Amino acid sequence: MKTLFALFCLGILSLSSILANSSTWEQWRGPNRNGIIEDQSFDWPTNLETIEKVWNKSLGEGYSSPIITENFVFTVETKDKTYEIARAFDRKTGKQLWEKSWEGSMKVPFFARKNGSWIRSTPVYDKGTLYVCGIRDVLVAIDGQTGKEKWRVDFVKTEKSTVPTFGFVSSPVVLDDYLYVQAGAQVVKIDCSNGKKVWGSMKDDRAMSGSAFSSPIISEVGGKDQLLTQTREEIAGLDLDSGKVLWRYKVKAFRGMNILTPTVIGDSLFTSSYGGGSFMFTVSTNPKGMEVAKTWTNKTEGYMSSPISHKGFVYMHGRDKRFHCFEAKSGKLMWSSEDKHTEYASMVAKGDTSLALKADGELLMISLTPKEFKIIDTKKVSDQSTWAHLALCGDEVFVRELKGISKFKWAK
Repeated sequence: MKTLFALFCLGILSLSSILANSSTWEQWRGPNRNGIIEDQSFDWPTNLETIEKVWNKSLGEGYSSPIITENFVFTVETKDKTYEIARAFDRKTGKQLWEKSWEGSMKVPFFARKNGSWIRSTPVYDKGTLYVCGIRDVLVAIDGQTGKEKWRVDFVKTEKSTVPTFGFVSSPVVLDDYLYVQAGAQVVKIDCSNGKKVWGSMKDDRAMSGSAFSSPIISEVGGKDQLLTQTREEIAGLDLDSGKVLWRYKVKAFRGMNILTPTVIGDSLFTSSYGGGSFMFTVSTNPKGMEVAKTWTNKTEGYMSSPISHKGFVYMHGRDKRFHCFEAKSGKLMWSSEDKHTEYASMVAKGDTSLALKADGELLMISLTPKEFKIIDTKKVSDQSTWAHLALCGDEVFVRELKGISKFKWAK
């Protein structure tokens, strides 16, 4: 009966709930996987005064960013320290349409337990299917319309690997009906039609090193489209068809805390690690193949917050809880914020402005200028912790709180 009711609701949605705002957020860090919004259908206001809450729904704990399609909002959570649940909501009203659950829980090491032992990876939505990465290294493909499971891969069983020390953290990316992610103590390519592994690369089944944090991206660097990935120990480019490592470079980090998603700037990649510093790598092609060189190093350290690249500068929230700006060409530190903020802040940018959601529920509007750190406005959007990445679609702002999700909207 629940399934029939959900289908009935979805049928109504398809006829009557076509949103005026059709922009979406269907993967980690948005449409281009870099936190940059290029949609010109809506201009951000000059402050946060008119942002109003539209609806809120209670959920189990989770750090995964919400996935926003034209009509639906998808969330994932850990429930009662036993189950993982994927849910679908009506984007306009917040009404729940379906849920899908499975057993899945674990305890992360004691020194990381203060941040919780619940689902972390952000799903990806492609061609009607939601791909969810459970904390125990499980990948579940779910029909976005009905909530019915299509297939499932348990990497611990199929790859004979150990359960990741910190859980399944890497967020998948999909291109041309194939999914790429760090799982099973390696980088894998999965056929979206059936869940079968096409190839595996950079295998490292050591308990700590095989438990990757960073999420891969696909981009052209050095004149070639490739999968750009960062393991616990190195950054690398992989051939999309074969998984062959095209180039690789060691990245210094304390206990392998290479967490950031690499940021592509032309033929270069920026990353920053806990205990290592900030780095720019440049990739090029020669007669023998591809090579990589470290362009510059800065002692300023990143932590969990992936940066924003804008007009030749990189804006990042760092390990020291301050915001920083680097010149992309030279690595020169242009400024650091005087005040410390929280341990984490997810950043989304449009034009010369960024919104940064801090881990304490405060939303900042920041001017993206290399001249100075300038906060334009602030607004408290949650009394809970907000470690999940912010999601924005036109005039809508989605905040995944520790135990809930809220939809906000800029009033006109």
